[in-house]
Amino acid sequence: MTDRADDITAFLAQTEWATAKQQPLQQDASNRRYVRLVQDNRRAILMDAPASAGEDVRPFVDITTRLRDAGLSAPEIYAQDVAAGLLLLEDLGDDLFADTLARAPEMEVELYTAAVDVLIALHHQTPAPGLAPYDAATMGPLAALAAVWYAPSQALETEIAHTVSALAADILPERMGMIQRDYHAQNLLWLPDRSGLSRVGLLDYQDAMLGPLAYDLVSLTLDARRDVDPAIHTAMIAHFAAGTGQTVDAVTQQAALCGAQRNLRILGVFARLWVRDGKANYLSLLPRVWGHLQTCLAHPDLAPLATLCAALPAPDADHLAQIKARR
Repeated sequence: MTDRADDITAFLAQTEWATAKQQPLQQDASNRRYVRLVQDNRRAILMDAPASAGEDVRPFVDITTRLRDAGLSAPEIYAQDVAAGLLLLEDLGDDLFADTLARAPEMEVELYTAAVDVLIALHHQTPAPGLAPYDAATMGPLAALAAVWYAPSQALETEIAHTVSALAADILPERMGMIQRDYHAQNLLWLPDRSGLSRVGLLDYQDAMLGPLAYDLVSLTLDARRDVDPAIHTAMIAHFAAGTGQTVDAVTQQAALCGAQRNLRILGVFARLWVRDGKANYLSLLPRVWGHLQTCLAHPDLAPLATLCAALPAPDADHLAQIKARR
C-alpha cells in the first residue's frame, strides 16, 4: 500500500465510510482525484487533493461554505483533513446538465434558466469579505495567456493585457458578486427533487473570485465543451438583465467583454495543458473556443481588441500541429 493509500485509509477510518466500496470517477484538468464511496445503499464522494501535487482544499472548503450559506446546492462536507488534502463530500449524483440535455434536449431552456437564476441570486447578495478580485487589472494578464501558450508573442501579450484591462475598466459594472469561473454544463447537476435555486447542483467552484456575474453567464452560454443554441445565449442575457435590473444592452456589452476575455484565456490554458502538462484532449476544443471568441469580438465596443486578435492564427490543422510540436 502506498503512503497516499495509507493516508486515505486512516482518514476514512475516522468516519462511517471505512469499509465502503471505492469507485474512481473521471478526473478533471486538475491534479485532484475523486472517488465515489458506496456503502449500504448510501453514497459519498472522496476528494483526494494532495498538497504534494500542488493542490489545496482550503479554497474549496471556504467557497462551499459561502455557497451553502447562500442557500445553494454545493455538496455538504461530511469530514475533512485539510493538511492531508482529503475531503468527504455529499454525493449530488450523476445528472450533469450536459448528460441530462443529451437525453432530453427539450429541457435546455428550463435548465439554463434555472442556472441563470442562481447567478441572479448571487448578483443580489453581498459576498463575505475575502474573495480575490476578478477586476480589470486581473482580466488583462489572464486574457494575454493566448499570446503566451496558444500563439506566443511577447509584444502581443503586452498589447492584449493592456487593451483588455482598459476595456474592462470602462465596461465592468460597479456591482460585483461571487463568480465561480467554471460555470458550465459539465460542472452543474440537475436535482429535480429539490426546489427553486437548490435544483442546480454546483461543482468545481474552488477558484471563485469577486467579479462580474456576466462572466459566469457567458461561461454557461458560450460553453467550450458543448454547442448551445445562440437563441439560448440571447434569451439568457435578457433573463439575467431583467433579474438584475440592468438593460439588455449593458449586459450584452458585459457579456461580450467577459466572453472575449474568457475565451482568450481558455485558448492559452488549453494549449498549456498540452505543451506543459501533456493533456491532449483539450486541443480538440480549441475550434469551438475560437468561434466563441469571434462572436464576442464582433461587438462594436470591442473593436480595439478585435484588431489585436486579428494577429492570432485560427486553430486550423496547421496551427494545431504547431502547438503539438512544441511539447
